[in-house]
Amino acid sequence: MIPINPPIPPASLSETIVDRIRSNAKSHPDRLALVCGDQRLSWGAFDIDLNAVANLLLDLGLERQGNVAILSPNSIPYATLFMGIIRAGGCVTPLSSMASPQALEKMLRDSAPKAIFVAKQYLDLVDGFLRDLPIERFAIDFEHPDYTPYIAALDAAAKTDPMIPIDMDDPFNLIYSSGTTGTPKGIVQNHAMRAAQMDRVTPNGYDDNARTLISTPLYSNTTIVAFVPTLFGGSTVHLMPKFDALGYLEIVQAEKITHTMLVPVQYKRIMDVPDFDDFDLSSMRVKFSTSAPLRADVKADVLARFPGKLIEYYGLTEGGGVTVLVADEFPTKLHTVGKLAPGNDIRLIDGAGKEVPQGTVGEICGRGPTMMAGYYGRDDLTADYIWRNAEGEVYFRSGDMGSFDADGFLVLSDRKKDMIISGGLNIYANDLELVLLEDPDVTDAAVIGIPSDAWGETPLGLVVLRNGATRSADDIRDRANGVLGKSQRLAGVEIRNSLPRSTIGKILKKDLRVPYWANTPEPKA
Repeated sequence: MIPINPPIPPASLSETIVDRIRSNAKSHPDRLALVCGDQRLSWGAFDIDLNAVANLLLDLGLERQGNVAILSPNSIPYATLFMGIIRAGGCVTPLSSMASPQALEKMLRDSAPKAIFVAKQYLDLVDGFLRDLPIERFAIDFEHPDYTPYIAALDAAAKTDPMIPIDMDDPFNLIYSSGTTGTPKGIVQNHAMRAAQMDRVTPNGYDDNARTLISTPLYSNTTIVAFVPTLFGGSTVHLMPKFDALGYLEIVQAEKITHTMLVPVQYKRIMDVPDFDDFDLSSMRVKFSTSAPLRADVKADVLARFPGKLIEYYGLTEGGGVTVLVADEFPTKLHTVGKLAPGNDIRLIDGAGKEVPQGTVGEICGRGPTMMAGYYGRDDLTADYIWRNAEGEVYFRSGDMGSFDADGFLVLSDRKKDMIISGGLNIYANDLELVLLEDPDVTDAAVIGIPSDAWGETPLGLVVLRNGATRSADDIRDRANGVLGKSQRLAGVEIRNSLPRSTIGKILKKDLRVPYWANTPEPKA
């Protein structure tokens, strides 16, 4: 891999997450570690399960730094698998349940995991091709002749701690960022990167008997940055298998939740619950938001009616520069995503890679303690992602545009990439366009994000049909959606006579978006 050399303070590298989890279990074995519905697991039982998972994998022949995949909704078995894989010295590879079978097959062929653990809910996504791959298959919550029952295997595994040595350069997790088409991009985050994130534990109160409610999927970095610090702090993680706003509020009230990580669309749905003000949410200490910019008006509503602090993070799964907005302390800066986090640096550059003057919009390039090790097996993609300053230090190019105001707060502008953020999930327009263009009746296609009350924004396909084609827009949409993953599906398709292009042939997507966003601000901050 290309050397990144992030500026991680030496103190952050004094203890691995694996070692801290182990010591937490010894310090308070009777405290709750995990809660999911009616299921509860103490730290002592959690520790034993982690040992069993690790020994199960080692008996399979898992080598240090080897990948192990999981495809499941949030659950206690998922959480124990996640941390057990790491205790075994492996690299957890959590797969998106929103990806299509085609995308998942590419991810699994690319990562070549030793084993995969699958929940019944998502079996259909992988069962059609898993038999063709040399991967050990485990059934988390169902019986199938081609899958080893996970619970039985766990019960049979040794319960002693294998004490596998962990190096800070070892991979911690591998997260894929890919759609149906194209080559999967696996983001490798190592133990050093995750250890650097633990500097947030004490300031954010994760080590003060926190009860953190997680309602986003564990395959997302958004979730991991709340899940791991809570466990590192020796506190309790509450898991929702599937988010619903009313159910979320009921859990906060019943379990006296203190911490939570949500994406913007979840905040909007929660605040829109008719009986919101009837719930006792006084236990909440800190609410976090990330994944996409949280609209200023929603921030204001959260500050007015939802108890506790509101902290917004801006950053990328790949890492780099991070900004933090403590919204309750800066109510006049809700249109921003905050100031640089400690140890982070952001430079704004123009199209030629030169830094722009203060107050000018430029592409956001970031450097900080939390930077990925690189794209899995793809040094070419990693190299494309890098910008270097005059000293040769590595910064990651975000593809986002922004500027700093006079007080040093980052204001996001247009997104350079044609990425649509729907419900906190990234949708790459190019993936959808390639699927539309596979239709024999489509000669030209563009996909843009349009306003959605439910999702913030949602993808719309604009197509030009071949001469003589008579199919409807709905038929074009349905064909494409039959190929795309759940999170990628088009809300609609419109047929056009032509698509506007620049003099060098690029589709003018900004012009295409204008009529849809005329009465609604585009989601920038």
